[in-house]
Amino acid sequence: MKKQQDLKTRAAYQEGTVSVLGNVLLFALKMWAGIVSGSIALMADAWHTLSDSLSSVVVILAAMLSRRKPDKAHPFGHGRWEQIAALAIAVMLGIIAYSFLTDSVERLQHRTTTTFGTAAIVVTVVSIVVKEGMAQYAFWLGKKSDNLSVKADAWHHRTDALSSVVVLVGILFAKRFWWIDGVLGIAIALLLFYATYEIMHETITKILGEKPPQELVDGIMKKAAECSPADLQMHHFHLHNYVTHQELTCHIRLPGDMPLSEGHAIATRIEQMIEQEYKISATIHVEPIGFEHPED
Repeated sequence: MKKQQDLKTRAAYQEGTVSVLGNVLLFALKMWAGIVSGSIALMADAWHTLSDSLSSVVVILAAMLSRRKPDKAHPFGHGRWEQIAALAIAVMLGIIAYSFLTDSVERLQHRTTTTFGTAAIVVTVVSIVVKEGMAQYAFWLGKKSDNLSVKADAWHHRTDALSSVVVLVGILFAKRFWWIDGVLGIAIALLLFYATYEIMHETITKILGEKPPQELVDGIMKKAAECSPADLQMHHFHLHNYVTHQELTCHIRLPGDMPLSEGHAIATRIEQMIEQEYKISATIHVEPIGFEHPED
């Protein structure tokens, strides 16, 4: 588990650093092109790019906070800062999506088109390539490390790439189709709302608690049978994910006349086996054979 957490932290630092440096560079390029061409829209887009650095700073801060050791106030550690950061980035995505949607509708209502100079076209193309490259890098790191905040930041990079696509398409086709900029803006806004939903759904599911994978349950039951001469009848599996570590609780049934010390020894052996084999802290509750829960 420590190795996985170290991987998550390194991924957050790497992606966050690359993101901040890339966004600052693109901000300078877009601002220069906006000043040269006199385009207010491109200068505004430059500030939008710079604002993306905020989400990357959130990723880095979350990585730093999640590394803090457990304390009396937080006995399960601080690993869920990663999930909190993912939610924060999802909210940012939702705000950006809403901004795209309202701006696009306003453009359609006023039959507004976009006009940029040659420098703006070149910078816009560079922005699309660089931002999509940063998104792919973040997606790769997020998948490799299973870091939710890095995955969320990847979508944030893609929002800027998509916004630049809208600008570029508007440049190329605005003279033929005055409405294309607004329509594409609405389509991208809907895509971003979907990305917001996906990030929030995955993050909230992990925070609320997940059903243990059946493969994990089957593996534990098979190995636990080797720890006891009796039929354990294992049930009531619950997995609690604290990012930096996981905790599992479950029940076993043992003969009612079995000495307490023997039942405790069996439960302890199973807990140690789960820790060694799966790197999960387990708590085993012992019940007599024949006992039934009301919900069973």
